[in-house]
This record gives sequence, C-alpha cells and structure tokens, in this order.
Amino acid sequence: MLGFGSIARAETRLQFWDMIWGPPEYITTAQKIVEQFNSEHPGIQVEYRSIPWSNWYQTYVTAVSSGSAPDLSTGAGYQAVQLYQMKAIRPLDDVISQMKADGDDKDFAPGTIDTLRFDNKYVSLPWGLDIRVWFYRKSMLEAAGIEPPKNWQEFREAAKKLSTNGKYGVVASGDTGGSHYVLSSILNNGGGLFDEQRKLTVSSNPRNVEAIEWLASIVADGSMHPASPGYSSDDRRAAFFRGDAAFSLDNPTIYNQANADIKDDIAILPPMEGLHGDKGTIFWVNNIMMYEQTKYPKEAAVFLRWWSKNQLRLWTEGHSGQIPARQSFIKDAVAGDDRYQYVVDNYIPIGKTTATAFKGIFPELSEIEGEGVLQTLTQQIFQGVPAKDALAQAEARLMEIAK
Repeated sequence: MLGFGSIARAETRLQFWDMIWGPPEYITTAQKIVEQFNSEHPGIQVEYRSIPWSNWYQTYVTAVSSGSAPDLSTGAGYQAVQLYQMKAIRPLDDVISQMKADGDDKDFAPGTIDTLRFDNKYVSLPWGLDIRVWFYRKSMLEAAGIEPPKNWQEFREAAKKLSTNGKYGVVASGDTGGSHYVLSSILNNGGGLFDEQRKLTVSSNPRNVEAIEWLASIVADGSMHPASPGYSSDDRRAAFFRGDAAFSLDNPTIYNQANADIKDDIAILPPMEGLHGDKGTIFWVNNIMMYEQTKYPKEAAVFLRWWSKNQLRLWTEGHSGQIPARQSFIKDAVAGDDRYQYVVDNYIPIGKTTATAFKGIFPELSEIEGEGVLQTLTQQIFQGVPAKDALAQAEARLMEIAK
C-alpha cells in the first residue's frame, strides 16, 4: 500500500491538467488552490494547466501515445476508464482503501465512487456531478401566455407557439453540447444506447426512435433556431441570453454566466415526462485520475487527496457548473441559490449515465462521447435528416467503436 505521509524527495514537480469546468473565474480559482497546495507542501510543486473542451479526447490520447501525459488530470466522465484500457491510468485502489479506512469515502454522494470502478479496479476519484437541465426565459413564456410545459407534447406546442417574429422555441448547437440534447431526450423517454448486457440498441430500441423523432418534429415545426446545427455551445448560450429562443438545455448553473439584467429571467423547467411518463436526463460522474507515466505516484496521491478535500472554492469562487460529489460541500456551494438547490433535489435523482441499463462504466463510452459520432447524429437531426436514417448511420459507427 502506498504511504501518504511526508515525502522525503526535495521539490518533486507534478503536472496537473484540469478541464475548464466553469467561467473564467474557475481557472483563476483553480490556480489559486494549486498555489495554496504548493505553499503548504514545499517538497511537492504542482504545475497547473487548463485544458479546453475542444478536441479534449484527441488531446489526452495524443499525450498518452507520445509519452507526455500529465501526472494527474480531471476529465470527462468516462475518460479514465477508456485510458485505463490503454494502460495509461494508474488504479487508485490504495487511495480508496485509505479513504475507507479513515471514513472519508462516506462524504461522497452514494454510489459515485463505485461508479468509477472497472475491471475490479478504481480507475479514478469523483469530484463533480454534471447533469443537463432544461432552462426557459420566463418573460417570453409569460408574454405568450404559456405555462412551463410538463411533458413533451406541451413542450412541442409551446415551442411552436413561441416561434414567431424572428424568435424560436428552442436553440441548440451542433457540437458536444448539442449531442446532449440527443442523449437527454433518449433517456427522458426511457431509452438508452445499450441494454443490460452492454449490447448496442441505438436504432432497435423503439424508445430511442421515438425520442429522436420528437426532436425531429421540433425541427419540422420550425421551432428550432435554424443556426443550431452550426452553433457552438457558446453560440447557443449567447443566443439564449439574447432572447433569440425560449428553451435551452445546459449545465446546472448556466444562469450565472448571464448578465445581471437577464439572470433572474432564466428559470429551470421542472423535469418533463417523455411519451410514456418517464423522466430522465444525461448525467456524469466527473473525476480526477492518475497516469501510469507519473514518476511520483506517492506524491501524486498526496496532491489528489488534498485537492479533493480543498476544492470547495471551485464552487464558491470559481462558479463551477458541476454539483459537488462531496456532500459536505453542497450547502456552501448552493449558498441560498434556489435554482441550484432545485437541480440537486429534482434533477440529480433522475440522472442517468450514457451506459444506462448497463450497471457501471466501460471504455467505449469515452470514445462514443468524444469521437464525434453523436455530434454528427445531432447535426443531422437538426438539419432535417429522417430520424431512422440518422440513427442507423450512428449505430453503424458505434458498432465499429464497440468492436
């Protein structure tokens, strides 16, 4: 078992790569937290690097393949398990064992530590829970005399009524953030990409087909902002903030990025019922991982545990869009924000992973989300390609990935 006490080596230097999990303040806050660690641990100096989401999958695979991976990083929900299969991730079993011995594991949201277990190994440690939430502009619905929709049929009717005079019911994007519309809709309708045996059911599951046809119907109605297929997530948010559309799917605290004059006009839509009464949305347990290429696993473990216990400021100052995996952080992270608390109480319980029916995670999930096939599917739907045709193309590519 690794020892996590004092480290004798003089000034070990570690590389820590962190995804951009919030607005610019997030990066500044994360850098300050690393500086605090460095001042408290003169024998271990951590160099912080923020990694953008554009081409994130290629960034890590290239680093691993070239022998230039960091010592530690945060990453997308399934990144660690996929890189573990590439023999690039160092299991955290010793770290988790010590956390269980001192009771620290009990601070994490139920099931989140075990969610990150694969091949009988803990491949990473949870830090943030990410989920997609439907938002709406209160003033636009009120002006049209529309109540917040409770189900898909009401949503479609509202979106159609709101699409007038250069405004639209829904705005989306054609990037990774846009693919969350597809995943969220499938899960909201009780569908899923896989069955209990990890077999692909993309086009064979009628619930999936219904979900994609529902999205396609919004496009056919003229209710989807026509620029959506080419929009980035930043473009989508800007359009929603401008009032170009009434509904948008995004991270739990996106309203914090809006100007003060419209922040209070952004409301959370209660979880909707799909065509069969199901509720659900896409959900990830984002995590921090250690790489096999590290020369200093003991020192990296010291930083990993310290970072896990001292990252509350990522929410209170950095405005991270995640929900803390540590339950002791939630009260301070929420800090009287009723919308944030609503997400914790009403959306987190209905969150589902991309694996859905399969209990656990597996390596292909990272490539499925990062390779681009879901983005292509999303763009096709928003461009009016028939749902069954688009799903069949997506499944063919997903089967190649699964093999």
